[in-house]
Amino acid sequence: MADHPSEEGVEHSLLSWLNTVGWDAYGQDSDRGASALDAEYDRQSHEVVYWDLLAEQVIALNKDITKDNVEEFVSSLKRDLDAENLMDGNRAFHQLLTKGKTFTVRRDDGVTKTVYVDLIDYENPENNSFHAVNQFSISRETTIRPDVNLFINGIPLVTMELKSRAQDNDWHDAVSDLLAYEDDVPRLFVPGLFNVAADTMELRYGAVGSPKEFYEPWNDAPDEYADDNEMRQAVKALCNPGSLLDLLKNFVFYERRAGGDAKIVPRYMQYYAVNAILNRVDKGEDKTGLIWHTQGSGKSFTMLYAAENLLSRNVADNPQVFIIVDTDKLNSQMRDQLANLSLERWTEAKGIDHLEELIEEGQSELVLTTIQKFQDVEPDVQGNDEVIVMSDEAHRFMEADLGSRLDNALPDCYHFGFTGTPVREGETQKARNTFREFSPDGEDYRTGERYLHQYTVKQGIEDELILPVYFTLRHEMEWKIDEAGLDEEFDQEFRGLTKDEKREFIRETVNTTTLAEIEPRVDKAVEEIDRHYDEHVSPNGWKGMVVTPSRRSAAMYGQRLIDRRSEDEVEVLYTTNNDDPDLIQQFHTDPDERDSIIKSFKEDENPKLLVVHNMLLTGFDAPILKTIYLDRNLKNHTLMQAIARTNRPAEGKENGEIVDFQGVFENIDEALDYDDETKAYAARDKSELFEDLKDQLETVMGIFEGIPKDDSQESAYEAVERVSTHPERRQFKQGFRRLQSLYESVAPDKRLIQEGIEDDYKWLSRVHVAFKRTTSGDDDPEEDMQEKTREIISENVEIGEIKRDFPTYKLGEEYLEDVEGLDNPGVKASQIAHATREHLHPRENQNPRYKRLSERVTDIVERWQGDEIGDPEAVEALKAVEEEILDVEAEAEEKGMEDAEFAIYTHLTEESSNSIDSEEEAETVAEEIVSQFRDRVDRGYHGWKTNQQTIAEIERILLDVLVKQNDLGHLIQDDEDFIDAIRNYLIANNG
Repeated sequence: MADHPSEEGVEHSLLSWLNTVGWDAYGQDSDRGASALDAEYDRQSHEVVYWDLLAEQVIALNKDITKDNVEEFVSSLKRDLDAENLMDGNRAFHQLLTKGKTFTVRRDDGVTKTVYVDLIDYENPENNSFHAVNQFSISRETTIRPDVNLFINGIPLVTMELKSRAQDNDWHDAVSDLLAYEDDVPRLFVPGLFNVAADTMELRYGAVGSPKEFYEPWNDAPDEYADDNEMRQAVKALCNPGSLLDLLKNFVFYERRAGGDAKIVPRYMQYYAVNAILNRVDKGEDKTGLIWHTQGSGKSFTMLYAAENLLSRNVADNPQVFIIVDTDKLNSQMRDQLANLSLERWTEAKGIDHLEELIEEGQSELVLTTIQKFQDVEPDVQGNDEVIVMSDEAHRFMEADLGSRLDNALPDCYHFGFTGTPVREGETQKARNTFREFSPDGEDYRTGERYLHQYTVKQGIEDELILPVYFTLRHEMEWKIDEAGLDEEFDQEFRGLTKDEKREFIRETVNTTTLAEIEPRVDKAVEEIDRHYDEHVSPNGWKGMVVTPSRRSAAMYGQRLIDRRSEDEVEVLYTTNNDDPDLIQQFHTDPDERDSIIKSFKEDENPKLLVVHNMLLTGFDAPILKTIYLDRNLKNHTLMQAIARTNRPAEGKENGEIVDFQGVFENIDEALDYDDETKAYAARDKSELFEDLKDQLETVMGIFEGIPKDDSQESAYEAVERVSTHPERRQFKQGFRRLQSLYESVAPDKRLIQEGIEDDYKWLSRVHVAFKRTTSGDDDPEEDMQEKTREIISENVEIGEIKRDFPTYKLGEEYLEDVEGLDNPGVKASQIAHATREHLHPRENQNPRYKRLSERVTDIVERWQGDEIGDPEAVEALKAVEEEILDVEAEAEEKGMEDAEFAIYTHLTEESSNSIDSEEEAETVAEEIVSQFRDRVDRGYHGWKTNQQTIAEIERILLDVLVKQNDLGHLIQDDEDFIDAIRNYLIANNG
C-alpha cells in the first residue's frame, strides 16, 4: 500500500509549491523556516509582524517615509493591532492594508502635512516582499505555532494548519486548531485575510473569524496553475501572490450581523466569474455574457462582488451599474444585503419615475431595481454611455415584454445574465431566450460554448454547497376501469356533440392534469404520501412539499392530507380568484398569510407539509425541506428548479429527495434533454422568427378587420362576438396560440416596441382573456363538460396498489452532467469508486457489513492509486463490492427483516458468532431488541438521536434483553464496543 506523507511531509510539499509561484519559502530544508527569518529581521517571539522588514518596505514604497520617521510610523501601526474584538480589529486593519494609513510628517521647512502611507503596492506587485515560512511561533498569553504563514512586506496575511491522514487527522482537525489559535492569539489574525486548513488530500480556506462550516474548497484554476494534483492546484491558484493581492484589495466584504460582524471572502466560482465579467468589459469586444451558476452557489454575492469591482477599478471610466431582480421579495433581500455590507455607492430605485431619473442622470453608482419598474421608462434617456446591467434569474423575466422594455430603456449597455437554471434551447420556443440573449458570437448556444462562466450541479455536490438528490418512482398505479360503464356515461352526457366534436373534446380535456384530479387516484397518492412522510421524513425532523398540476388537485390533496393528519400540519398555497369554486376557496390566502405560512415552514414548527401549485418552485430556500412529492409533469429548467428546492444543506441532512407520481424521472434523459427536431427549430435565426411573428400577427389581426383597436367596451364586445362562432372561433384559438408562442420566442426585442407589435399583441391578449371568460360561462358547456368528465372517470375507475419495487436513483453526475471518457478504465474505476463511496458513506453505521465493504473500497483505491493493481483490476474489484452491497439489501428482504433488525442479526452472527448458540437465537434477540426499542424510545421529536435520555434508555433495553431475558451478558463482557455498536445500528436505521 502506498505510504501517506506525514504532517511534516505535507508542510514541505506545500512550501515547495509556494516557492514555484513567487514566494520566498523558508523551511524547505526541514528546519524551522521562521527561525531563519526571525534572525534575519530580529523578530521577538511575542511579535506577529516582521517590523524591521515592514519598515524597509514602507520606506521603499512611500517617498514621505524615511529612516528618520519610520520608527514613529511603525510605533503608530503597532497600536492598530491592539483590538478588543478580533473582527473589529480586522476590519479596521483591512482599511489600512487597502487604503493606506494616515501619518503626519514634517517637511524640511518645518511645515507638517498628513499623508497616506501604503503598506502594500498593488499596482506593482514586484515591489513587495513575499515570504512563506513554516513553524512561526508566537508567545503571548500562550504559545501557538501554526504550520505555515504567508507574509507580504512582513505582515501575516494567511495562516495555514496542516494535518496528515496517515496520522489519523484531517482538515477538520486543522480548522479546530485554527479557531483555537484565533481565540488564543487574536493579534496574529488582526491583519489576516484568510486561513487555510489542509491534509494529505484536501484543502479548505475560510475568512478570518469564520466558523468551521464556512471553510470551503478552491477547486478551479486558470491554465497556468491547472494540475492533476488537486491540492497542489488549490495552493497555487488560491495563494499565488497575484491572486492573494487581488482578493485582499478587491474581494473582501464585512457584513453586519446580529451576533457581530462577519468577514466574507469569495468562493472560487464567484472569484473567477467576476474576473470574467471584468475582462469582458475591459476588452469591450462583446457586450453580453451568461453566468450559469447552480442554485445555492451564491449568485447574489457574485453580482455584488462584480458591482463593487466595476465601480472601484479602472475597467470602465465612470460606470453606472444596475442589478435587476424580478420580484419585490428578491429586491427586499438584496436591499437588506446591501445595507449590511461595506459597499458605499449604491441606491435603490423607488419607482418608475425615480428609475427613469437615475437612468437619465447616469451617476456612477450601483442601482438596485426590479424589472417591473422598466414598464413605462421612456426610451433614449440613457445618460451614461458606460452602463453595465446584471440580471438575476435572467431566464425568467427575459422571456417577457419587460425584457423588451429594458432593452429599449438601456439600448447601449453591457448586459450579463445570472441564472441557476437557464432555459435550455428547444424546451419551448420561449425557452431559447436565456442562451440567445446572453451568448455573443463565440459563445453561441448552438456550439456548446454558451456561457461566460459556469458552475455546475456536479461541482456544487462535490464542494458540499448542495446535496445530492435522490428520486423514487411512484408513478405506476393499478387502474381498474369499467370500460363499458365509461363509454355508456360519456355517450349519455355528451349526446349533443358530433363524433368529431366529442373526440376533439376528449383529446383536449383528458390529459395528465385531468387524471391527476381523479378522486380514486388522489386518494391512493395521499395514502402513499402520508405513509412515506411518517416513515422517511418526519422521524428526522424534516419537512415535505406536494407539487400539484392544478389548483383543483392542490385543494383535493390538501383536504385529504388534513383529514389524515391535522389542520396545523398541512397548508395549501396557490393564487386566488374571487369567483373560485368552494373547493378552491377553502384554501384562499392573502399575501401576508402566505408569508407567515412560509416563514413558519422554514422554521422548526408547523406546517410540516406544504401543498402548492405554481408557487415556491423558484427562489425558495428552506434547508428543512427534504422531500418533494411531485405530481406535476415538470421538465428542463422548471424541473431543475424543483430539484434545487430539496438540495440545501442542513446539519444531519444527507440528501434531498423527489417522490415522483408522474413518471418524470422514468425517462430522465428526456426530461432534461431535447429531441433533434426541436433543437433544429431552436437554432433558427432570430430575424427569421421575427418575420414569422409579423406575418402571424397580421393574420390574427385580420380576423378583426373593421373593429377599432382600442380599450372601449364596444370594441371588446364586438371582437368577442366575432370569434364566438365557427369558423372564426377556431381560427382565433389556433392563431393566437401560435402567435403567443412566436412572441415569446422573439421577446425581449426592442423592435417589438419600435414597430408597434407590442401594442397590437396586448390588444389581442385582452381580447383573448375576454373570449376565454365569456366562453367559459354557462352559455358554453366546456367547463361543465370537463367537470362531468372528471366525475364519469372517477365513478368508473378504481385504483389498486401503487408499484413500489422501483430502485431509488441518485440525481448527480450520471444524469445532470455529460460524462466523458467512460471507455477509459481509469475513469471508470474513479467513477465507480466515487459512486460506491457515496452509496456506502451514509450507511456505514447501519450495518457491520457496510463498514467492512467501505474499508475494502478504501483498500482497493489505495492499492490502485499506489500502482499495486491496474485500472481493469480496480474496476472489477469495485464492481464486486457493488454486488455485495446489493446482496446485503437483498438478504435482509429475503429474511423479512427491517434494516435495524438485520444489522443486529448480522453483528451477532458475524462479529460475535462465538458468543451465540445459533442463527435462530440471533434472530430472536434482534427482533426483541428492535421491538422494545420501538415501544420504549420516543422518536417523535427533532434531536432524539443525540438526546442523553435516548442513549440511556437504549442501554437499559440491551441489558433487559441480553442479560435478564436471554442470559447473554457475556456478549457485553466479551466485547466492550458491543453496546455502542448495537445502539448505533438502532439510531442509524431509525429503529
